[in-house]
Amino acid sequence: EYIGIYYTYLYDILRAVQHQIGYALTVDLLLNDLVIMRIFEPASKLRSIELMESYFGIKHHRQRYYESAHKWLDLKQQIEKMTLIFASKQYGFDLSLLFYDVTTLYFETFTEDELRKNGFSKDNKSQQPQIVVALMVTPDGFPVGYEVFSGNTFEGHTLIPAIKSFIKKHKVEHFTVVADAAMISTENVNALRAEKINYIVGARLGNVAADLLATIDEKLPRTDGSIIRLKTDNGYLICSFSKKRYNKDKYEMQKQIDRAKLLLSQPSKAKRIKYLKSGDNKMFLNEKLIEKTTKLLGIKGYYTDIEESVVDNATIICRYHDLYKIEQAFRISKSDLQTRPIFHFKEEPIQLHILICFMALAISKHIEITTKESIRAFITQCKKVTDARLLNKITKKELRMRAVVPTKLQKIIENIF
Repeated sequence: EYIGIYYTYLYDILRAVQHQIGYALTVDLLLNDLVIMRIFEPASKLRSIELMESYFGIKHHRQRYYESAHKWLDLKQQIEKMTLIFASKQYGFDLSLLFYDVTTLYFETFTEDELRKNGFSKDNKSQQPQIVVALMVTPDGFPVGYEVFSGNTFEGHTLIPAIKSFIKKHKVEHFTVVADAAMISTENVNALRAEKINYIVGARLGNVAADLLATIDEKLPRTDGSIIRLKTDNGYLICSFSKKRYNKDKYEMQKQIDRAKLLLSQPSKAKRIKYLKSGDNKMFLNEKLIEKTTKLLGIKGYYTDIEESVVDNATIICRYHDLYKIEQAFRISKSDLQTRPIFHFKEEPIQLHILICFMALAISKHIEITTKESIRAFITQCKKVTDARLLNKITKKELRMRAVVPTKLQKIIENIF
């Protein structure tokens, strides 16, 4: 008698990746199974325990979760260390280049506390409390560490504490951190120099001093691919010009100017937007801002303290552009692993939730990097290989019959191991 199916094939693959990274050898089986469920079908921890039996035939007791959960948080440093060792062996990660960024995760509540605070939300949930999560990844986009901050922490203030913690835990001597423009400040630059950490960060050219802007405008040729390097208080400022970026910037600027002019022609609808300025009880075009923006059309800036003789300008720019890999990691975390919204209220369950999601992200990124498939596409393909459950009505024993694994999927799986 046919009594249903299990997805044991997919479970075995994910379990094998856990062995590969090192999680299965030192981490509790229930915790590892919760990580697998986070990848397979994200749900609450207790719901995941129920689904494990439905999908894989694996039974865990709820009481076991309540007894063990508080101990798992002590494993954070050990899990990060295992993940880092795996990254070194698998991807040749030598700690010389570390990519850093932060994101926000909101809660399904409107009540704040010491950790869950209202702040600038990257999910457009400014009315709901959140936490700030800093993530560190390798040049391949593989995660090797994370830190959690209260929701009202300015992202620029997370860089030094997170990096210092990473250095202390892993005894790193010298490396280069790559981060976006929000991380640059005189305070951060001084702290990075004190720790002997090289940096490559984006520059917000709209905020540079007038004399520096004039120098950029004068010295940077407006030819596609041209680059200049200038010495500033925040390190070397590398500026590049792109014709494609110029066309895009010009289009966006003109669209905003046209909108500003339209609002000026309709005083009753006038409101604060870019390129409109108020004074003497009336609104008018901000000509100075338009002039400044025009000078910066097509120009992108980057700060670094690395000498050109060590790393050339083109490589610095290339390294910064690799930051998109950390954005991919956040996309997987938020969309595929459904890290947010968070439904926990106490700090311990919140920290455990982030730990589970970090482990799930490491497994997912390893699969994506090695198979060149998205984790969701990979899961969908593996789900097609099911184990049919057949009950022998005479012996009352259950038999299982696995579907044929497609040749294409077999080749994809071989890439992982």
